[in-house]
Amino acid sequence: MNMKKKLSIFTALAVFQAFAVGSVSAQSAPQGDTASVNTANVESVEVLKQEQPIAEREVKTESNNKSINTPPTEAKDTQTSTGTEATPITESEKPALDGGETPANETGTKPVVQEETPEKVETPATPAQIEQPSVDGTSPTVAGGNLTLYMNSNKMEQDGKTYLAGQPMAVKNGVSYVAIRALVDRVGYGVKYDNKTKETIIISGEDELRFKTNSKDYTVNGETRTMKGPAYQQKSTFMVPLTSITQALNITYKVNQSAKTVVLNLNTKPVASFTISQKEIFAGDQVDYVTSSSSPNGMDIVDERWTGRQDSFDQAGTYTISYQVQDSNGQWSDPYSTTIEVLAPNLPPVAMFATDKEQYKMGEKITYTDQSTDDENNIDKAVWENNSLAFFEPGPKTVTLTVTDNHGATNTYSKVITITNETLYSFTDFNLLFTPVGQKFTFNGGEVTTMEKVPYTYMDEPSLLIRSNSPETVNTEGIVYKESSSGQTRFMIHHVNNTGKRVKMYVIATNNNPNPAVFEQQNMGFAGPTPYATVAGKLSIDKWFKSIQTGADQKKEYLQPGESKLILTELNKTPMKEGQVISLYSDAYSDYSLDYNVILVEENKDPFEALPLLPVLDRDGVHNRGTYPNATRVIKYDEHVGIKPARLPLGDNSSDPNLVGTDPMAYTDASNAGNFGVLYKITLTNVAPRTLISFNPRGGKYSGVALVNNQLVSIAEGNVAVANSSEQSVLYRTGLTGESVTILFSAAPGSNLPVNLLFTPLPSEK
Repeated sequence: MNMKKKLSIFTALAVFQAFAVGSVSAQSAPQGDTASVNTANVESVEVLKQEQPIAEREVKTESNNKSINTPPTEAKDTQTSTGTEATPITESEKPALDGGETPANETGTKPVVQEETPEKVETPATPAQIEQPSVDGTSPTVAGGNLTLYMNSNKMEQDGKTYLAGQPMAVKNGVSYVAIRALVDRVGYGVKYDNKTKETIIISGEDELRFKTNSKDYTVNGETRTMKGPAYQQKSTFMVPLTSITQALNITYKVNQSAKTVVLNLNTKPVASFTISQKEIFAGDQVDYVTSSSSPNGMDIVDERWTGRQDSFDQAGTYTISYQVQDSNGQWSDPYSTTIEVLAPNLPPVAMFATDKEQYKMGEKITYTDQSTDDENNIDKAVWENNSLAFFEPGPKTVTLTVTDNHGATNTYSKVITITNETLYSFTDFNLLFTPVGQKFTFNGGEVTTMEKVPYTYMDEPSLLIRSNSPETVNTEGIVYKESSSGQTRFMIHHVNNTGKRVKMYVIATNNNPNPAVFEQQNMGFAGPTPYATVAGKLSIDKWFKSIQTGADQKKEYLQPGESKLILTELNKTPMKEGQVISLYSDAYSDYSLDYNVILVEENKDPFEALPLLPVLDRDGVHNRGTYPNATRVIKYDEHVGIKPARLPLGDNSSDPNLVGTDPMAYTDASNAGNFGVLYKITLTNVAPRTLISFNPRGGKYSGVALVNNQLVSIAEGNVAVANSSEQSVLYRTGLTGESVTILFSAAPGSNLPVNLLFTPLPSEK
């Protein structure tokens, strides 16, 4: 039989099939307006299968085997799009394969499948007949991966196989059109026709798309959308704009101009992943797997399989675990694999310590040596109990050490030492001699008032203090401080959020001069937000002094005439929750006078837009705000100190008078009670040998830091405060010769003033 005759028979069979399926569908459709196209009876299906060309049967069989997706290599000029109109294809761009030539199977080329009724069918067909699914009544099996469409051609390629659409991909009025049936079949979605509304319906999981001939409008789940051009029928093939169908079905595509192709990404595989909740996995421990899976088509996940999974691993080593899921279409995901390191079982640390002796006199110093070990050398925490530096009552004393490694395993060791009836040092003498720097001890605080005051004098360095501390507890949005300043300026900002909302604090600088201005941030000490005022105050002073030491926080801002900028931006990095405190210390310099506004607003508001509408908040009547000149107080004392007990009071408004300034918002004078925000530079040029310098609060609890001979010293160490006037915290001890000692101090917000520096001669050592 010659080729011409073969083609005629093939065409006749195709016409017969289209007619048979359409007739059976019409007879067997259920009553109602919407006729499903999946209604061919079994007998008709068998006839069609028997008459199907060999090449077509072979390709469909291969397709049902779900071959692995191998995307075609893309040219360098490939462009990616997820929703823009495909580049229109002109007649001059038409590739060599225009017209969808079908290579003969006998030549060994890839088989070709015709997905649409051939163009030679003369009998008009209804949309329901055109948009029918595969002949067995189900959606065609789709291997997934990429689908390549050829411009001005009905040729399509997917997973190494070639298919033919009913009409070529074409351009009409500047819009690129594709045959919807051929495209949807390859994507793997269902198709049906609504007789009442005359709409072609595409079903994708729970999504429903509806198209009408000669209409630009289509719907996605009932929502009307507009296409670039109207859908139309071309020789029994329903054509729609490419971008409309890709947008609606969430399909990404790439346009390759050099290859004259459009490549659609049709990866419909489900996606699997998992995590292991433990940060570290030890042999023998239960492993917690947390799985996650999804389907791009919204299919249900119906099965899963693992490779290498164990609920626990008996041996240490490296293991690879893979996880896959299957959707309700029977398609498996690609394996998701993770390699884990299983560690040898963690051994708890071993707590151990030694003392330099087994028996001590009362008041004799005890030296403890921590000898704890860990197999990974990772002891995170050591907690001592009853490890006093000395005991002042006779008898056995049990000292305990508990250590914890970085995995949370703990171990405890206890030792009993004996205290005899003999006394080496009294309680007071021992603490004067041996309490470490940064730690505190108790004493008779009433003795302090009998000590002589160091008769110091002071001079001031020019520095304008802007103290924003009232209302300390802010109940509503507003301006908490506003002032103008040039030259050397110090900011002290300390507030609590009580608005019931998440808020931010800002400092806005405005240049109202005719000339450009420079704002230089010289150092920064910021702490918070935190619920603890004393913690915020101590940490802000600590960071401020470190910044003074290192110069690490220097910044410059340039402001043009009329320009406003945020400065001291550490303040507004983190929102303040209800009840939280922020505390800031910073020195700065500006070459021209700048206007400063310190504001508190809700976290999501623009501070520049909010500023003109904010009220100026009133003082709270308890805490202090004001602008104070000469905020750096220089004390230099050249006489002997430490030959006998003495004290140097600070913040008492007597020996150390309060700074006097103004409250610019209340138009009144102000007195800086406690001299918060003042930097004291104290130089004692002649401190006697063997002198203890300590810190004693007189107004209540105090927690802060000081710089002593350029060394940062805690008052007191850790989160411990010096609680009252009967406690003192060790700052420094001079040696066997006299020394000059320099102390930088500033009162920490959240603590209490006044305070005293105590100078006490040390007792003789035994």
